[in-house]
Amino acid sequence: MVLVGAAAPAAAQEAPAYRDDRSTPEAVVESLYNAVERREWARAYSYFRDEADRPFAEFAAGYADTRHVRLKLGTATSEGAAGSLYFRLPAVVEAETAAGTRVFAGCYTLRLAQPAAQIEPPFRPMGIAAATLRQVPDGFEAARGRCDEAGTP
Repeated sequence: MVLVGAAAPAAAQEAPAYRDDRSTPEAVVESLYNAVERREWARAYSYFRDEADRPFAEFAAGYADTRHVRLKLGTATSEGAAGSLYFRLPAVVEAETAAGTRVFAGCYTLRLAQPAAQIEPPFRPMGIAAATLRQVPDGFEAARGRCDEAGTP
């Protein structure tokens, strides 16, 4: 498991250092939550591929009162299909909001069109094709992300 984040930052503490890494499934999801933590909604939204099909305003509103996040990732699995690589990544997210702290567990599905097959711009890096996380009653430490055959926790 990869853990990202630490104890909730103090109000006067600076935002975490900028991170934008789209080289592995783990790096993409870590970069997503780095953008959320920094309140950079357009960058956070950019980690999702077109097939995720969620309007930007709805996406940004979903994170608007997020104060802090912690992330725990499992081991990604991969498979190839029709010129793309697909990855499934188990994840647990703890979100601290004005209403309290909630824990979500589930799976991210990421897609990378084969780089050698992308012969014209724009190049499309690895991105999130789907996120199937649900709120769970477990605490962050006890919660486990998983990807079952249907992609749900």
